[in-house]
Amino acid sequence: MAFQSLRNRIAAWARRKSPWIVHFNSGACNACDIETVASLTPVFDVERLGVQLKGSPRHADVLVCTGPVTHQMKDRLIRIYEQMPEPKLVVAVGTCACSGGVFQGCYCVEGGIDSVVPVAAYVPGCAARPEAIIDGVVKLLATLDADGKPPAAKAAATVPSAAEGEAAHG
Repeated sequence: MAFQSLRNRIAAWARRKSPWIVHFNSGACNACDIETVASLTPVFDVERLGVQLKGSPRHADVLVCTGPVTHQMKDRLIRIYEQMPEPKLVVAVGTCACSGGVFQGCYCVEGGIDSVVPVAAYVPGCAARPEAIIDGVVKLLATLDADGKPPAAKAAATVPSAAEGEAAHG
């Protein structure tokens, strides 16, 4: 029992100190994608913080999503989210990922990322700066408890989805 507890604490420490991320573009204009990739370059160098970009969602702790969710990408986003191991953390990067942005209401757009998968952190901006993306991931990881469990979904949702906003305003 003590070994399992120690193993869980070590895994939680590693998750907070060395998160592995996977990036997914769900239908963006690529501005936030460029800024997300820029955060991985030597100028910003998130690898010094322990963050590594992985090619497979099966090895990732954090899913970084850009762009609004289009009808075409909805099933792919759900599949990638389901392939990630627990605990799953999702970061919505950019105004479009947070709420649908300028694409909200288009015939092919579902809405923000939170209309399909639960989002733990929002990084607004058009396009979101690399500093803001790094800050969002670091603040998200700081919210993990000692067991490495993410914050409650309803406590993490700070930005209402477009559907909630429309329902509240009639």
